Amino acid sequence: MPVIDPSLNSRTDADPAEVEPTRRPRRRPARADLLALGAYVLLGVFVCLNYWGDVQARVSSHLPTDHSWFEWLFAHGAYSLRHLENPLFTARQNAPDGVNMMANTSLLGVTLPLAPLTMLLGPQVMYALYLGGALAATAGTGYWVLSRHLVRSRAAAFVGGAFLGFAPGIIHHANGQPNFVSNFLLPLIVLRVLRLGEPGRWRRNGLVLGVLVAYQIFINEEMLLLTALACLVVVLAYAVQRPAATRAAAGTFLAGLGVAGGLALLLAAYPIWYQFNGPQSYRGLQGGVFHNWGEDLVAFVTFARDTWAGDPAVEKTIGLTEQNTWFGWPLVLLSVVALVLLVRRSLAARIVAVLIVVFSVAAIGPVVRFNGVETAVRGPWSYVPDDLPLVEMMMPTRLTLVVAAAVGVLLALTWDAAYRQGRPVADRARVPAPRAGEPAPTTPRDASAPAAPRRRWLRPVGYAAVTLAVLPLLPRPLPAQPMDPPPHFITAGGWRPYVPAGRTLVPVPIPSNVHGLPTLRWSALTEQEFPIPGGYFIGPNEVGEGVFGAPNRPTSSLIYSTMDAGAVPALTDENRRQAVEDLRFWRASVVVLGAHPREAVLRELVTALIGPPQRVDDVWIWDVRTLVG
Repeated sequence: MPVIDPSLNSRTDADPAEVEPTRRPRRRPARADLLALGAYVLLGVFVCLNYWGDVQARVSSHLPTDHSWFEWLFAHGAYSLRHLENPLFTARQNAPDGVNMMANTSLLGVTLPLAPLTMLLGPQVMYALYLGGALAATAGTGYWVLSRHLVRSRAAAFVGGAFLGFAPGIIHHANGQPNFVSNFLLPLIVLRVLRLGEPGRWRRNGLVLGVLVAYQIFINEEMLLLTALACLVVVLAYAVQRPAATRAAAGTFLAGLGVAGGLALLLAAYPIWYQFNGPQSYRGLQGGVFHNWGEDLVAFVTFARDTWAGDPAVEKTIGLTEQNTWFGWPLVLLSVVALVLLVRRSLAARIVAVLIVVFSVAAIGPVVRFNGVETAVRGPWSYVPDDLPLVEMMMPTRLTLVVAAAVGVLLALTWDAAYRQGRPVADRARVPAPRAGEPAPTTPRDASAPAAPRRRWLRPVGYAAVTLAVLPLLPRPLPAQPMDPPPHFITAGGWRPYVPAGRTLVPVPIPSNVHGLPTLRWSALTEQEFPIPGGYFIGPNEVGEGVFGAPNRPTSSLIYSTMDAGAVPALTDENRRQAVEDLRFWRASVVVLGAHPREAVLRELVTALIGPPQRVDDVWIWDVRTLVG
């Protein structure tokens, strides 16, 4: 595979040698580059604006539990570094069993390097700061790859990079899932894959690719898998269209790929082993819960909720699914027209077309959905076994994140094609440097030749078409909601006399993926100084399948049902015995109830189970050390 190069974005009737890569001079950052990066940073700040209004007490309105989980992850990185503990596992949540962090979206590649800042600023500030920075960084690396290796127009690269970093699907995941916006390494990984066939550089390119892949494993393995699948399709599409060039570069490409794979495996072998074989690891998710999440066909032409043209009410029609496409009809129409006009001239556009078709079809899932209704038509995932390794954990709709990336590249190609219109032919068609011993090629036209007047009108038309398709998709500030701060008893350290080493603090309600969101933040915002039972994570059930949260014990189930009903049920001596057994299992030393909408009924329940509480500071506590021994 040769390098992605502007020659791939030109005429295709040339000799295959004319599309081989030529070394381009290094570019230092220019004013346009700095302006582009500055614009991305400002847009990242704007997207997170609602968090900065009260960064200590606001979380995502759409995914508050995920938001709190990632705050907890930043605290985990800081705790692991401060105490020099193994970051692949934690006993600070789901005590006493703990959580396998490699088997969860732990973002270790981010939380560990940023641990000093987390200690200084706190996990809430670090979360908001990083979220906007990750969006901008992804756009920035996309811009760099596009401007240096695919398009001539910096404006084209700016538009493409902006879409890579701030596409509707990416903004959707920014609501509490920063691991899916942390894609800044992916453009670099794709570039390095496509450079593996570069003559004489297979070792260097392989080593760089191996390091990037290994690091991405600690950011988001799912996005790495999607990128690998996309690269596979790109390589195959190129091989079909350029068989001679592919045969010539195949040996070098495979050698570089072997170096990359070997180095990545060497660097990540133990963490990957730990993920699948370490404590609290699991095999697949119970019931294959993700396999039915296919993309609705109407979603492709619908405006996403968090864009300026979006309407939150549309979710009730299409259904509550991840908004990974939601491009809006103007962008879909533009994409179709652009592909029709570009595929004859541009190899890059043909490869983009293959990506869009393949991954759009694959994302449909097991059943075709149309406007929120399941049809009788079977989708491609109905033919895929649920228990295939890696596939068993995938969500079909997320395959369209590859489509979003391909659309971003297509926008850059479209703008660049408009930019080339009205320019001299010699300026529009790239002429490669001569090989050793060969005469210099002649240019089709003199560089000073005037542009064809009949084509000048295409430039403003192209610019206007891209602008009108993209403007409705500009993101709004992410919606945020207030969250009550932890009790003063927690933040001021009033709990310390009640929690000796080796024992846990049991918050009421016990944190889970459904209940106890505020109490999970108690742990995060105190930098995990005390372990807690339960939590928000994926761990094994009794047969080793992955389930969300800790398996409910009798007392935690009783707490949740009482919260839901708003009344204490009739209790028996068996309920009280189970409560003591559960507290022993959790190694509890104190039970703590803070301000809560169900505070009265929860206090009544816990009092009936283990006795009267004490009022300490702004919480109710039950010192159970003598009760559980």
